[in-house]
Amino acid sequence: MKYSQATPGRVFVIRLEQGDVVHEEIEKLARAEGITAGYVILIGGADHGSRLAVGPENGEDIRPGLPVMFRELDQVHETVGTGTLFPDETGTPILHVHLACGRDAATITGCIRSGVVVWRYMEAILHELVATRARRETDPETGFKMLVP
Repeated sequence: MKYSQATPGRVFVIRLEQGDVVHEEIEKLARAEGITAGYVILIGGADHGSRLAVGPENGEDIRPGLPVMFRELDQVHETVGTGTLFPDETGTPILHVHLACGRDAATITGCIRSGVVVWRYMEAILHELVATRARRETDPETGFKMLVP
């Protein structure tokens, strides 16, 4: 385990609206407000056609460029999720959120970076973290942008 300490900063109450792409809007807000690190909670609706990364095709062999599986929502789904925001090597804040999307008795859970689109509206609370050097760096072994506390 690796860790560091951070200090709580500002708190932002956000309403995402119909057609917004979740990670794009939150990263846009972070850039506009000068937020480089934080964590977020989300609740609301995801529109049909939204895409989630649901894992590697082969969990035993993780190397850069290996195929990742995606699932596209075929209907509107209820959602709940949480994630973190940290800068990459260039200082750009990058959101990493996993979202559970449910409809009737089925749930799909995955990473939102391939494009989750808001249906009607989604609520988010973004908690800023300050006094931290935590960042995301590309791991040469996996190709993932890994958190470096």
